[in-house]
Amino acid sequence: MATGGGWAPARSVERHGAPRGGGGTRSKSVAPCPRRPSPSPARSRPAPDNGGSADSCRVRVAIRLRPKNSEDLAYGSDFDSCVELQPESKRLKLKKNNWICESYKFDEVFSENASQKRVYEVVAKPVVESVLEGYNGTVMAYGQTGTGKTYTVGRLGKDDPSERGIMVRALEHILSSMSFETDRVAISYLQLYLESVQDLLDPEKTNIPIVEDAKTGEISLPGASIVEIKDLEHVFHLLQIGEANRHAANTKMNTESSRSHAILIIHLQRSSRIKEENSSLSNDTHDIFPDDLPLVLKSKLLIVDLAGSERIDKSGSEGHMIEEAKFINLSLTSLGKCINALAENSPHIPTRDSKLTRILRDSFGGTARTSLVVTIGPSSRHYSETSSTIMFGQRAMKVVNTIKLKEEVDYETLYKKVEREVDQLTSEMERQQKLMKNEKMQLDKKLKESEGSFHDLRMTSNIRIENLEKEKCQLESAVKTLMRDLEEERGQNNLLSEQIAELEKLVNENKQQQLENLSRMKIFTDTTKEHEKEMEELLRQLQEERRCSSSLKDRMSVLQQELCDAQSSTQESMAHELEKKLTKVTEEFTSQVQSLKEKISELISEKEVIYEELKSTQEKVQQEMLHRQGLEDQILRLKWSTSDICAEESKTSYGMVRSGSGLGNAAFVSKSGKIREALSGQRGTISKIFEEVGLPNVLALLKSEDLDVQIHAVKVVANLAAEDINQERIVEEGGLDALLSLLETSENTTIHRVTAGAVANLAMNGSNQGVIMNKGGARLLANVASKTEDPQTLRLVAGAIANLCGNEKLHLMLKRDGGIKALLGMVRSGHAEVIAQIARGIANFAKCESRVISQGHRKGRSLLIEDGVLTWMVANSTRFSHSTTRHIELAFCHLAQNEDNTCDIIASGGIKELLRISRESPRDDARNLAKMALDSNPAFLREVQ
Repeated sequence: MATGGGWAPARSVERHGAPRGGGGTRSKSVAPCPRRPSPSPARSRPAPDNGGSADSCRVRVAIRLRPKNSEDLAYGSDFDSCVELQPESKRLKLKKNNWICESYKFDEVFSENASQKRVYEVVAKPVVESVLEGYNGTVMAYGQTGTGKTYTVGRLGKDDPSERGIMVRALEHILSSMSFETDRVAISYLQLYLESVQDLLDPEKTNIPIVEDAKTGEISLPGASIVEIKDLEHVFHLLQIGEANRHAANTKMNTESSRSHAILIIHLQRSSRIKEENSSLSNDTHDIFPDDLPLVLKSKLLIVDLAGSERIDKSGSEGHMIEEAKFINLSLTSLGKCINALAENSPHIPTRDSKLTRILRDSFGGTARTSLVVTIGPSSRHYSETSSTIMFGQRAMKVVNTIKLKEEVDYETLYKKVEREVDQLTSEMERQQKLMKNEKMQLDKKLKESEGSFHDLRMTSNIRIENLEKEKCQLESAVKTLMRDLEEERGQNNLLSEQIAELEKLVNENKQQQLENLSRMKIFTDTTKEHEKEMEELLRQLQEERRCSSSLKDRMSVLQQELCDAQSSTQESMAHELEKKLTKVTEEFTSQVQSLKEKISELISEKEVIYEELKSTQEKVQQEMLHRQGLEDQILRLKWSTSDICAEESKTSYGMVRSGSGLGNAAFVSKSGKIREALSGQRGTISKIFEEVGLPNVLALLKSEDLDVQIHAVKVVANLAAEDINQERIVEEGGLDALLSLLETSENTTIHRVTAGAVANLAMNGSNQGVIMNKGGARLLANVASKTEDPQTLRLVAGAIANLCGNEKLHLMLKRDGGIKALLGMVRSGHAEVIAQIARGIANFAKCESRVISQGHRKGRSLLIEDGVLTWMVANSTRFSHSTTRHIELAFCHLAQNEDNTCDIIASGGIKELLRISRESPRDDARNLAKMALDSNPAFLREVQ
């Protein structure tokens, strides 16, 4: 067994009740306790070094009625129940007979059907939460033997969690609230048997002494085992060991009667690093401790299962059991005397009459928050014991404790921190000393080197001066030479300038020639047709020349014949002349034919070139026509697929409206599944078309002058934007710019509706949200919302703004661009779906804003309040559907977490709404947020009271 290492008392700083410091100090609140109209004066014993006021808390007492057992039922009607419970008014009636009846009021009344969970939550949970905050606490069970004390407090319930008692549930609660990196929890399990304190976890330790600190008055049990725990299984193991070692016996009234008082002590130690700026401690304490201290909260929870009071004649105790009963009754009598003295405000409290009262000294009239559960039986046979038990509870309710918060300086952490800083400073100092030593040596060395170099520099400077004088003379002569060269260069530059001017003139002439060539080319293209006509004319002339040639050949043959005839005559000279003429005509004809052939070949080559150019132009035109035809086919396919999708969506919405409350039947579910499959198939078709057409071509259709083409193109983009993989690509390709341009320029309601849906789909991507805002998307959406009254358009615009509200980085831009005001302005439509999107957007905004404020990134009133959202939520929180109401409740609870919104919430009547949400909201998260806001805000608590 581990002993109490690390749990020894340390030098502590105690503060009474909740600190009342100003800004910068930590605020510890005390759970509210009901106060009686005229309680007895509080009896507090503050420690000598305590100062300031203390918070009083009365002992809370609950009474629990045991169900009738077989022994009660065996007596029949002769012993009817003497107890009548009134849980609604928290009263109990004790009937002595049919005529005499007394009524008593308690803090809580549990019937025989009350669950263990409810008993824990009402009796022990407030004490456990107080202990977690640093206050001491006690939970105790008191009653006659056999009335269920051990069942209420010590039941393990390992197999059935619903049967677990207060001990197990308290430890389970504490373990779930602790951080084992900085916090520690340990237990001690003791029994008081025959006025001897014994250790149930280590039975060899008996007669453990009870020691009281002379300065603080704290009670400790040195020598008792203190076992640190980590999980619930370890808890079960330790409690089973303790139950096995506890004394129990079989009596007539209880088969397993506890013969000792069991005390479970839970020690808690939690880290609490606080900067005390406006501390409530005394000036002396403030002078002793620095402003920034590592502090720990040390608290202690006592869970006491008292042995039952009994009468010897009823319990049938014999032998050693009589001695046990005597000590049990003696300690309970001493406890009753202390309770009486405290209730009557007696000057003397007999706490030293019994070890039980010494151990419980802090629980009654001390500094612990105490809850007492009183157990009774229903049988009239035990009327006197039941009456005595009830009177004990009534007197205990008059006892008032002064609860204190105990904080101790965590010297171990402080020592480690100081030791670490000392080591760092020591190493830094040694390093600095070493550096200084090295620097000194280097400086000495540099000084010697500089002295030597100074002497050398002095010698060389004289030599350099002489050399510089010589260089000066050389430079003067060189300057003169350079001046002459410069004059020569200027002359050359003038020549070059003249040459450049001539070149520019030539360039201008070349430009003119190029212009002339271009004009000539134009003339050439104009004269091409004329050449073709000339070629036809030349061909015609060629035919004529051929005919002429044939006629000349005929004539030549005639002339030859005449020549032959004339050879014999005297006309030889005339024939010779004719032959010359014929030769000359033949040469001229040949030259003409040759020139005609050359012209024809040139015209044919030019015609071939023109035909080639015409052919290539026709091919390009044909390709453009094919491409245009393909685009038109793709547009038709997109129109058909989009119209099919719209028809299916309209059928789906019509079926949902007509089905009403029958949405859950199997036929509708199967039909919805088929519709969803059809829509998914159509989306797949659109994606396939999108891959074939290409995103740039689809986005180009957004700028079409045809309104139907624009609408179908926007619908395709909206469907593509519904898929995560397409969203960023659409923005990168310029789709967002095109959509925002349509919102700004188009006046068509359908374009506005479909474009707002596409923007809403793109706004689901976090990286796109900032781009939408930077390009003025919120301003354009707000402008559309102010111009249209179409509910479907307003629903999609509200959905887009609601998606943008989920990004806390954009809140200021949303408010600046009028997004919040536009969101609230769309309430005018009164349409349920529009208001549902508005409520979702407000909830997203409030949740993100609450997170940013809780993390310390922003302070001040909510941006929603400045635009009147709070007033609308308070007035309309219960008017709409369950989902819309849930969003409004969550938004309201998140606004209530910010203390800067307190005045606005109170002024708008929001306290009633918070109370309604904490009690009536069907959702646990909304109820918990509302309760946390009410409990953590003192102004809200004052308004509730």
